Amino acid sequence: MAAGTRVLFFMGLVISLVSAASAISGTATYYNVYVPSACYGFQDQGVMIAAAGDELWANGAACGRMYRVTCQGPTNLGVPQPCKGGSVTVKIVDRCPSPGCQATIDLSQEAFSQIADLNAGKILIDYTQ
Repeated sequence: MAAGTRVLFFMGLVISLVSAASAISGTATYYNVYVPSACYGFQDQGVMIAAAGDELWANGAACGRMYRVTCQGPTNLGVPQPCKGGSVTVKIVDRCPSPGCQATIDLSQEAFSQIADLNAGKILIDYTQ
């Protein structure tokens, strides 16, 4: 029985390391005008949504993709500890084009506020699809 427990423990450890290793680092900002969107026009997609920066947009292929986003820390000295803990899952519904876009993912205000203090404005994140 102890050998079986060790095998399960080892498998769990490997799975968590692979999961953590596959997260990608980036930045997130937030916005609050959700329609029209580049992917869905005037169709309401709810509030757990995001706009993809150029890095993720891929000529519109990002539309509909789901990303799990976790706050990792501040990008400025304004709010030294912006993260609230936890993650949020969002659907890409729009594009956040450069040069105006200053983030990898532009989260809805509701999504951003679940993982970070809105006063931070911009945060460091890890994300996975």
